[in-house]
Amino acid sequence: MPNIALELGKQSASFGVKSAYGEQQDVDGIRLIPVAVTWSGFGGGSDEAGNGGGGGGGYAVPLGAYVRRGDDLRFEPNIVSFLAVAIPFVWVAGRALSRVVRALKK
Repeated sequence: MPNIALELGKQSASFGVKSAYGEQQDVDGIRLIPVAVTWSGFGGGSDEAGNGGGGGGGYAVPLGAYVRRGDDLRFEPNIVSFLAVAIPFVWVAGRALSRVVRALKK
């Protein structure tokens, strides 16, 4: 049986920048480069009898795109993704801050 960790390492070598920045697209004279936040995880194991297994997964949140119109280059965010990530983050941060303030008052 091949070493699972080495196989996963070979397959994940192309992750990183390639998964965070998409292929450049040209649409009606406008160049777009999509941008995302990505993360992934893998694991595997085996016992002395040679039984083993592994698995993995990943997730990507589209942040927006770099847009080039003529000489103008700017980042245009994906508002829906921003709200989907920001609302839970603000709720958790506010809850944690309220607990810290409450603990400092005691």
